[in-house]
Amino acid sequence: MVTSQPSPGDERDAPLQVNCSRCSRPIALTDVIELFEGHLAHVDCKRAQGLTPEERAVLFVFCSSHAVAHCLPCGQHYRFTELAADILGGGRTNLCPRCRRDLTESVRAHVFSCVQLPSELRQRAQNVRDAAQALIKRSHELADSSDVLIREAEAHLLERQRALRAAMARRQRD
Repeated sequence: MVTSQPSPGDERDAPLQVNCSRCSRPIALTDVIELFEGHLAHVDCKRAQGLTPEERAVLFVFCSSHAVAHCLPCGQHYRFTELAADILGGGRTNLCPRCRRDLTESVRAHVFSCVQLPSELRQRAQNVRDAAQALIKRSHELADSSDVLIREAEAHLLERQRALRAAMARRQRD
């Protein structure tokens, strides 16, 4: 689904945005996505940037014995099982147990760089992530391209309407 997001200024300056076909929220390059009924969708709309089930499985199988996340403000390293979750609301996971900062990107970076993972598995995980990001980027490019075509068609229509009005005004005067 592609829609135009209004901007504070002129709506014509608003870029087209690729939205999730389930929740209608914008899809960012860092979101975890899948194809759903032929359209892009978040795997989990509540946690669009959360870890995929495959990433969690890799962490449990290969990384349970060592730290997988680093909280820069606290200066602490944590194993996956030591990370906190927000059980009272929001469904946030992979939080620093001390400061509650979201460490999902730190955990994901570990998945792609962990030396404990077989290199083939690490490469496949990176290939999947790269393909998903390329798909999102291509969707944004297509949205931008269609935006240009729509604006050109609108300008052409406006030009034709002005010409018609001018012709009608001349005809009324004659």
